Amino acid sequence: MFRHVAVATSNVSRVSRNIRTSAVLRHAELLSDLRGDAARKLRNRAKASTRPERIANIDAERRVTVSPFLVDAFNRQHNYLRISLTERCNLRCFYCMPSEGVELSPPQHILSDDEVIRLATLFVKSGVTKIRLTGGEPTVRKGIVDIVGRLHELRKYGLQSIGMTTNGIALHRKLPALVENGLTHLNISLDTLDPFKFEIMTRRMGHDAVLRSLEVALKSEKLRSVKLNVVVVKGLNDHEVPNFVEMTKESRLSVRFIEFMPFTGNKWDKAKMVPSSELLDRIRARYPTVHKAPDELNDTARSYMIPGHAGSFGFISSMSDHFCSSCNRLRLTADGQIKVCLFDAKEISLRDEMRAGASDSALLGTIGRAVRGKQEKHAGMEDIDVVTNRPMILIGGMHCLGLPRSIRRSPAMRLLDTFPAQRAHPAAVRCFTTTVATGNTAPRTPRLTHIDDSGRPSMVDVTRKEPTSRVASASGRIVIPKIAYDLITGEDDANNEDGRSLEAEEATALRKAKEKARSKGDVLTVAQLAGIMGCKRTSELIPLCHPLQLSHISVTLHPEAVPLSRSGADAPTTDAGHTFSAATRSGIGIHQQQQQLEPLVYSIVCRATVSCEGKTGVEMEALTAVSVGLLTVWDMLKAVAGKEMVIGEIMVTRKEGGMSGHFVRTTTHL
Repeated sequence: MFRHVAVATSNVSRVSRNIRTSAVLRHAELLSDLRGDAARKLRNRAKASTRPERIANIDAERRVTVSPFLVDAFNRQHNYLRISLTERCNLRCFYCMPSEGVELSPPQHILSDDEVIRLATLFVKSGVTKIRLTGGEPTVRKGIVDIVGRLHELRKYGLQSIGMTTNGIALHRKLPALVENGLTHLNISLDTLDPFKFEIMTRRMGHDAVLRSLEVALKSEKLRSVKLNVVVVKGLNDHEVPNFVEMTKESRLSVRFIEFMPFTGNKWDKAKMVPSSELLDRIRARYPTVHKAPDELNDTARSYMIPGHAGSFGFISSMSDHFCSSCNRLRLTADGQIKVCLFDAKEISLRDEMRAGASDSALLGTIGRAVRGKQEKHAGMEDIDVVTNRPMILIGGMHCLGLPRSIRRSPAMRLLDTFPAQRAHPAAVRCFTTTVATGNTAPRTPRLTHIDDSGRPSMVDVTRKEPTSRVASASGRIVIPKIAYDLITGEDDANNEDGRSLEAEEATALRKAKEKARSKGDVLTVAQLAGIMGCKRTSELIPLCHPLQLSHISVTLHPEAVPLSRSGADAPTTDAGHTFSAATRSGIGIHQQQQQLEPLVYSIVCRATVSCEGKTGVEMEALTAVSVGLLTVWDMLKAVAGKEMVIGEIMVTRKEGGMSGHFVRTTTHL
């Protein structure tokens, strides 16, 4: 299927040596009370661990072979896959689920067992060695035991561990069967040891059930690892941290304290987050002998041990001290979207490609594009996107792409007059249904398609229609100032739009704005992906649209800089340009060339073409792709031009198939 490529860097080798060598030396220190042969053997082993041949052996053990499709632009290898099996959960933890609840995906949108196994097999054959099952709550998924058993069969392809993260409510009955079928690692979430506070944090009862599941897990000899996840919130449960640490004294338990993280709807506040460094200071005050434990390569937690304790504790400090540089994780949501970062709203649907008949090689290509688009690190804690990203419960571990709630109207909207109005041919605008007259039947009076006889909204019934080939194209434009145009095209300079040099203070502010805009990534690429994603979710965004199996989506965006007189079919006069400039506070999209009397209009044009074999047209899908693409451009550039951009001219430009026939719009200006 692909050629395995070993990607190993000096950094990986160096980390490997440090981990193994420091671990041996540290254990030698802890066992300093040994005497005789035992002490001598341990010291010899520590010395041997520094020899070149020993180092070479460690490097060979640590070298990971993955497909190039799982290596990102920063040479990070991704051999760890988290699979969300469901969006449903039997708790309502406030940091995971918004108080108003979440809209769950329709059952048909959730990956089937066979689809989960197909994708898991593809990832494992590509180099994934660790799979973790998440949710929602994975134990509420029907057939969870069988799914673990089928994943266990992938060990022949290189899978080394199968883990699961659970709230433990319904686990204790299923755990023996899960372990028997191949479960090797278990993480249980429990944020408080107080049953009354548990009900406050989870909005449900069940504290005793979680403790019972933890007890069963610790008694299981086949589980390689049992961890307890604790989300720490200041003023709520941070004072319980020492009590959780005390649990590691008698049990082979690893307690991990997780910083409160921002997600859609969880009312995250920096003031509620307790940095891991502060928690460690508190623990050290009670346990002065605490020391750093050896970390596994790519581990998210910084681990610590207390002499005399059977277990350990650690910190997952995603906010105060992120571990992006060693991230090796990919996420597959329950509805089949691949997410390359927990805090990145961008997703690409593998489900849609599978159901459209994509081959494994085609799926790998899509996975590779997603992985290569992974950023070097996620945004700072105060800049993380909590608007378009999913709530934690839907990630596992854009239900629909978020659109702005409103678009404010201002005098700048008159910019659209720069592209003159032209009356469209009646055939180019179809807002109602038409019926072709046959025989002696008179044609019906045109009527709205989504309104029934009583005037209520209704989805069009396409039951009796035969599937036919459907194609639709749409286009739209966002007019931007020159500074944003230069940022996209790379023609940046130190001058303002009117050609004058910027003052030092203005230049500094402008530089910071540009840096913030650039930090979001390549504008046109991100907008293209957003347009494709939005197109696929048209039926979720537009209430009465039929869900369609799309066979092809093409979205392109390109910058344009044209003289004002050529920006429309009926060219405006200089007076029109003057009127336009006067109607806007900043001369949006217009730049007066120093040696050219005629000003230029700057814009980004988005075009989309969508096709399918279906019973209804794909005009709405094409329009949605263009709209979302342009909205994404606005979002990406708002740091430098948020008050000055205007979106318009969104229209269907071509349509093929269906009873109403074909049409091509003769003008792209309304």
